[in-house]
Amino acid sequence: MKIIFQSVQATYNLHRGFMWLLLFCISLIFSQPDSLLQGYTLFSPGGPTQNPGDPFYTFLLNTEGETEHIWENECGPASMPYLFPDSSILRPCRVSEPTMINGGVGGRLQHITWDGTVLWDFVLSNEAYQHHHDIQPLPNGNVLLIAWEKKTAEEAYAMGRLEINNPLNEFWADAIFEVQPDGLNGGIVVWEWHVWDHLIQDTGTELPNYGVIAEHPELININYTTVGSDGGGGQPHGDWMHLNSVDYNEELDQIIFSSPRMNEFYIIDHSTTTEEAADHTGGNSGKGGDFLYRWGNSRVYNRGTQEDQQIFVIHGVNWVRQGLPGYGNILYYVNGNNSFQGQFSSVEELSPPLNNEGLYDIIPGQAFGPESPVWIFDDNQGFHSQMQSGVFRLQNGNTLVTVAQHRRIFEVTLDGDILWDYTHPGTEGIIPRAQKYGADYLSGSVSLNIAYFGGWNLVGLPLNISAPTQNTVFPGSVEETLFGYDGTYYSAVSLNSGSGYWLMFDEEINIQITGTSMNSIEIQLFEGWNLITGISTTAHLENIVDPENLIISGTVYGFQESYNQIETLYPGKGYWLKSVGDGVIIIE
Repeated sequence: MKIIFQSVQATYNLHRGFMWLLLFCISLIFSQPDSLLQGYTLFSPGGPTQNPGDPFYTFLLNTEGETEHIWENECGPASMPYLFPDSSILRPCRVSEPTMINGGVGGRLQHITWDGTVLWDFVLSNEAYQHHHDIQPLPNGNVLLIAWEKKTAEEAYAMGRLEINNPLNEFWADAIFEVQPDGLNGGIVVWEWHVWDHLIQDTGTELPNYGVIAEHPELININYTTVGSDGGGGQPHGDWMHLNSVDYNEELDQIIFSSPRMNEFYIIDHSTTTEEAADHTGGNSGKGGDFLYRWGNSRVYNRGTQEDQQIFVIHGVNWVRQGLPGYGNILYYVNGNNSFQGQFSSVEELSPPLNNEGLYDIIPGQAFGPESPVWIFDDNQGFHSQMQSGVFRLQNGNTLVTVAQHRRIFEVTLDGDILWDYTHPGTEGIIPRAQKYGADYLSGSVSLNIAYFGGWNLVGLPLNISAPTQNTVFPGSVEETLFGYDGTYYSAVSLNSGSGYWLMFDEEINIQITGTSMNSIEIQLFEGWNLITGISTTAHLENIVDPENLIISGTVYGFQESYNQIETLYPGKGYWLKSVGDGVIIIE
């Protein structure tokens, strides 16, 4: 069993029917020492052999390997799903007719509740951009996603590219978008980064971005590696970097992503504006959207040779979270394709040269350090996947590994002992990546980011909160402007679940509200108009339990600078509703 530990001085670290048959057929091989993390493992299996029209599934397993829950999906996975404390999931999946096609193609993001209600269904698939592979939910409620950006061969040649290697005559650069959910299907791009803005070439002095490549490790050589493929009998494409995973570090306000075609991972500054992200200055780093750090294959920026290459195809890069062993280090899965050491995979942990300014030290003229990872595990060359796969550090200090091509997930200690080993049934398809959550994860607090207009708003409590007052729930609102309604208006100081209120804000504002999930609520209605609110997730009117038929059809109104008839109740918003009499409804 190959396990490599290295002592690294942390001088630079800032911190550190079918359904039941499927369930019956699930195979599980595991032992349960005390150090095994008790919790839930989430994954979405799928693959190109899926029969057309068949549903896809997302599984949540407990520690015993039993299925706790299954979500049925109409689109196949592009990468891994994410579980929220309120038991909903966010999953990237494939649109039916993508505008650009290669491995990992997606185009669609779905936020789905435990019961299968779709809260958000967003598509990024057009002639300019096509989402693929990974997404990353952010603390503010927004989502990072990776997309191909289509460029013509002529555009690439004008930037210094010498050769286009695909019959499409296209160059697919990559971009990263931060999207703010907006209603059921909408999304607002609030930040974006494009690799097209950070190229360098040394072939034409008259062309943009001319320079000595070795003098600019913050940029990427537009002429490194091929662009796309003729498909080898399959689908031709113009994919260049093929970014496949993205992660966010809130403390540093930085983004990390990996490229298997460059055999590197990269870190950029997220504190920039979109304009700064397209430039070479600005943000906390002062470097705009240029690379702050890169590692894995220094010959991409002409500071190394083939012998110096450390990574041979990479997936699943991410930071080790706060409070876990190796905090601040970087984990990634090396597929091992075309490695001179042989065809086997490994999972590795790297300690980056982070300094006290949040930047990464590099010796002039040399490659970014360190020379090697601090931890490598390959189980005696015992696992291999040519595609996707991933690795995460768990809250008990163990590491979760997904071997995509063999639908295998296992939990391993830092000493190399495999404590839990699961293989999904069947012989076809893959598990792109899996994540494991502690047993107490689903009972934790929830934070919602809710937007309000300047002026009067209809508001309500979206979560269970201890002693909720205007000041604690809605900081930034105008003092003494909270008004409830019980047949007449009254001035309110505290808020009650299920009740709606008028509240004024001086300007447009986003407020983060934290509490525990409110998944169902009984609301007492009185004859006439009532001011109500919903629950912690989107609730459609058709799903409101109204056994006495109290709600008068067509009389549910929201307010966004003017009244509008609505079909959906959103968390944190208030609504007018007219009832034929006294009684109780249930929102769930």
